[in-house]
Amino acid sequence: MDNAGIRSLNCGSQDYITHLVISCGNPRYGDTHHQRIFLMKSTLLHSLSVVALATLSHAEPLKVYILAGQSNMQGYASITTFDYLAKDPKTAPLLAEMRGKDGKPTVCERVWISSLARDRSGADAVKEGKLTAGFGAREDTIGPEFTFGITMEKTHKGPILLVKTAWGGKNLHTDFRPPSASSEGAGTYYIKMVDHVKKVLADPKKTVPDYNAKDGYELAGFVWFQGWNDLADKNFYKQRGKSGGYDKY
Repeated sequence: MDNAGIRSLNCGSQDYITHLVISCGNPRYGDTHHQRIFLMKSTLLHSLSVVALATLSHAEPLKVYILAGQSNMQGYASITTFDYLAKDPKTAPLLAEMRGKDGKPTVCERVWISSLARDRSGADAVKEGKLTAGFGAREDTIGPEFTFGITMEKTHKGPILLVKTAWGGKNLHTDFRPPSASSEGAGTYYIKMVDHVKKVLADPKKTVPDYNAKDGYELAGFVWFQGWNDLADKNFYKQRGKSGGYDKY
């Protein structure tokens, strides 16, 4: 046998040819020591090749979650209130995940976010980056996206993208109703939500620098929070206080 060994690896339905170049001299027939070294190096390279190919072929697609809603989805929880979570044994473990060892809000390593919302000037603005505190209604607040993203990072092994759209004081029956399912003038924020999602997913790499187009992305879920404006609307929901009052909607 010369210094080059060629092995065919069967990985799923694909046949991969790996060229193993071994520089360990020319093992002579009967030279047990050199043969063992050759076999050990061949086996090691073969194992590494199998692991590398398996990793590449089983990479998870980017998990995409759409978050939408009104003021509660915007998020008005100030980071100064985090300490209160430590007072309840049920929420204390979550606080430990929300803060790093330096006491600052956690920055998720595998979760990115693109958030469209109204800024302080009243204009729609997009904010993007790795998920941490500050993607709420103001720079010093959080919405559901923060702990949701932390939880999803523990659930998935691959990258995660949150696409968030939220505006305070909006409702489902007009603002977020699809135009095709309602009267003229409805669906303004439904359209904004859909447009932003489409824009982000047209080029995920702009938001997620590590995005691999070969792995693709997967729409993993949709989160709506909440519906207070609909619950409190006496004019639109005439039967809201009765059993089944929302059924036709």
